[in-house]
Amino acid sequence: MKKHNLILFFLLAMLQLAAKTPVEGFINNPLLENANISLLVKDIETNQILTQFNPKNSFTPASTMKIVTTATALELLGTDFSFETKIEIDGLISADGTFNGNLFIRGGGDPTLGSTKMGDIDFLNKWVAAVKKAGINRINGRIVADASYFDDEGVNPRWSWEDIGNYYASGAYGISYMDNTFKLVLRSGVIGTTPQILRIVPEISGLNFDNRLTSTAIKSDSAYFYGAPHSNSRYILGEIPANKDEFIIKGDIPNPGLLLAKHFHDRLIANGLIISQLPTDKYVPATLHTEIYVHNSPPLSDIITEINNHSNNHYAEHVFRYLSLKNNLIGTTSGAIQVIKSFWKSKGLPVDQLFMCDGSGLSPSNAVSAQFFVDLLTYMKTKSTNKNIFYNSLPISGESGTLSTLLINTNLQGKVHAKSGTISRVKSYAGYIYANYRTYVFAIIVNNPNGSSKTVVKKIEEFLLSVSAE
Repeated sequence: MKKHNLILFFLLAMLQLAAKTPVEGFINNPLLENANISLLVKDIETNQILTQFNPKNSFTPASTMKIVTTATALELLGTDFSFETKIEIDGLISADGTFNGNLFIRGGGDPTLGSTKMGDIDFLNKWVAAVKKAGINRINGRIVADASYFDDEGVNPRWSWEDIGNYYASGAYGISYMDNTFKLVLRSGVIGTTPQILRIVPEISGLNFDNRLTSTAIKSDSAYFYGAPHSNSRYILGEIPANKDEFIIKGDIPNPGLLLAKHFHDRLIANGLIISQLPTDKYVPATLHTEIYVHNSPPLSDIITEINNHSNNHYAEHVFRYLSLKNNLIGTTSGAIQVIKSFWKSKGLPVDQLFMCDGSGLSPSNAVSAQFFVDLLTYMKTKSTNKNIFYNSLPISGESGTLSTLLINTNLQGKVHAKSGTISRVKSYAGYIYANYRTYVFAIIVNNPNGSSKTVVKKIEEFLLSVSAE
């Protein structure tokens, strides 16, 4: 009798194991047993929930927050919107081509000026041509960079000190230039020595470094810049590989508006103009402004594709701050948050589950629920006139952007369009799955797992394959 009971117990245990649902298999493992998890998967056509776990709980999403910024921008600004940068003068031009006054670069929050990602690489020559066309050959004044379209905060106060000063956390200003990123070229010696600074690209007058780097046996870049916006002082801490003739690390340009004004000043002089004073980013009062040229960025549809596909923090923060201008005279973080939450509340989304601190997801203080993500994604797919632009802006599993290695060589390669998010102790995804001739919308947020990001991704892949096969 005891033998039969033992067999029965074993069979029941095996049946229970076999009956484990995808979500149970996901959350009940040593890697995630202590993690904070919010997830939701539903059929977008039937609205049927396939599986969920803590769907209304809000956790840190990292870069997945970018879909909130980009979706809102598409809805409020439109796919054809472009940022404008205006060239203006504050006086009259004499018959001999002398202009007694200042020439202004009136920033409009464009993140693509001089960018390596997109935009017109020849834009400064076109600005010079516009000045010449206006009949100016001498400026008795200066070039003024006016970045007052956004506030002067630059970097978000909720970003971590470790990030501020580095290229991926560059400031967002009314005038941004060259992705607000400089390259510092170093030469490293034997292990234990301090690398030598060779040059900075572009050259930035007055920028100085307290170099505390160390050459070590490390194989990749583990150097960090530390410094405040507008400050010309930067600390460099961390490690770079030893015995490199040239090794490049990247940091945040402290005053991009002033650098652009200097480059414009130099380009005008190289083209034969005379300018009596040096460029500035300081406020210069004027009674009359005449517009002589308007520079337009690429369309918002292209910018949003760059943000979502390649998780571009710099572009995301500029789009985010610009949204503030829907209700405010100056672009600010707080104003942008108010505009975004107000818009999605009007669409019936649970904004009480959205705790937004920035537009890129870089802040660890951000928090959002899987429910909010799924509701936003459902709206964009079923109600938005911009649904195709938004959908096509997302990376594709195993094929493109930040999802190029996700689900590769599986049944879901090429069938998931989603945004990923990664910072320390955070991994998240939100997007769409096409499987079994159905479209599913999903969001998964994992905070504080008991393992590496790589192992969490593996579990997420297993979960997505399992739930989409049911």
